[in-house]
Amino acid sequence: MASLWLLLLLLLAAPLSNMAASKELVCEPITVPMCRGIGYNLTYMPNQFNHDTQEEVGLEVHQFWPLVRIRCSPDLLFFLCSMYTPICLPDYRKPLPPCRSVCERYGFEWPERMSCERLPKLGDETLCMDQNSSDATTTTIAPIALPKPPRKACRCRDPLVPIKRDYFYNRISTGTLPNCAQPCHQPFFSAEENAFTGFWIGLWSILCFLSTLTTVATFLIDMERFKYPERPIIFLATCYLFVSLGYIIRLVAGHERVACSGTSEQQQHILYDTTGPALCTLVFLLIYFFGMASSIWWVVLSFTWFLAAGLKWGSEAIASYSQYFHLAAWLIPSIKSIVVLALSSVDGDPVAGICYVGNQNLENLRGFVLAPLVVYLFTGSLFLLAGFVSLFRIRSIIKQGGTKTDKLERLMIRIGLFTVLYTVPATIVVACLVYEQHYRPVWEQVLACSCLSDPQRSSLGPDYAVSCSNTSCVSSLGSPRESGFGPGRP
Repeated sequence: MASLWLLLLLLLAAPLSNMAASKELVCEPITVPMCRGIGYNLTYMPNQFNHDTQEEVGLEVHQFWPLVRIRCSPDLLFFLCSMYTPICLPDYRKPLPPCRSVCERYGFEWPERMSCERLPKLGDETLCMDQNSSDATTTTIAPIALPKPPRKACRCRDPLVPIKRDYFYNRISTGTLPNCAQPCHQPFFSAEENAFTGFWIGLWSILCFLSTLTTVATFLIDMERFKYPERPIIFLATCYLFVSLGYIIRLVAGHERVACSGTSEQQQHILYDTTGPALCTLVFLLIYFFGMASSIWWVVLSFTWFLAAGLKWGSEAIASYSQYFHLAAWLIPSIKSIVVLALSSVDGDPVAGICYVGNQNLENLRGFVLAPLVVYLFTGSLFLLAGFVSLFRIRSIIKQGGTKTDKLERLMIRIGLFTVLYTVPATIVVACLVYEQHYRPVWEQVLACSCLSDPQRSSLGPDYAVSCSNTSCVSSLGSPRESGFGPGRP
């Protein structure tokens, strides 16, 4: 019995000893390009953010590269690297973080896990670094003073618009600056680029309007021609008819009348809620409500194709559930639109000149736009994939029986073409939104805390081609007749 207990203790002690050994820091050369030559050459992994390799570190720390390029603070790079690639001393095998005073020099609103309060103060028992040469500083050694960035490094300067005592006072901010609003037009783009954006939006909205109007008109002339599972395409086209109408209203009314607020051209800033013109609310409802409804009709279309191709449902059987399709497609966007309006979350888009949700608030962008679009795209694609698998199985069985499969193959080509014409632009739209929500805090920081010229600022801002691609893809989603499912099909 005693030997059994001894064996059990040995088994328990083995993993504990391994854990203790794994906590011992193992130095390795710094390979992250951004952190080479900062005053020390060795680091250890995993770091405090649980990155296991320096490749993971490089991917994440690169998001701060625009701030490093600003060069308003000489030791910003040192602070970032000391957090992501902490120094490793062969004779001191314990973590050696930067001092809190280093973090507090910039006035930036760091992510929660990089909060200055998490770092030790100079003079505490914990060793910390407080100089660019990466010397360890203890409580008995005075810190070496570094040149601090000027207080005016972060201020509400042109092109940002300071907010006086009006409705927006103490309600909005840009980056870490309170009472500082974004300008009416995208400050990272030139006047020519902003003008071309207006032309580009107008061109695509008119093309989308004409295409969807033709589809809807053909349906109204001969309603019996479109039965389930194809009928959701008509409702999808109807939704994009109204979406394009929202963009056309913006085109006719103008960027400033729809998406901007202010008494003069010099003081105009982007709208931050629905207290602005009624045109803003109208454009929002047309684009957001019908845009979200179109995404749900896309899911319904994919689902009905799956019922027809995968489960062999007939048109009448699918049509018997049409009331539930309409309930989902119109009720869900209605609830979301009402919630957005109730929360005063409608704001202006400085690029497109429309009113939408999430243009100035990342939480709204992720909750009301990005997350629903990802869910709709994934669900619809899943149903389409399942339908394709069923059609391939049917095609194989028919071919084995010696029967021609020309009609089935034409049907598969139509479905495949429609899938590409919808899912590719929808995926690009989602990718553009992910790109925007990831980099927008950096863009705001560049506007508020940089002393760069306009060309330098533009190089650190959003990509102009991405903005144009987003607008093009939103409008191209409303052209289903080109897929062969719309009017004109055999």
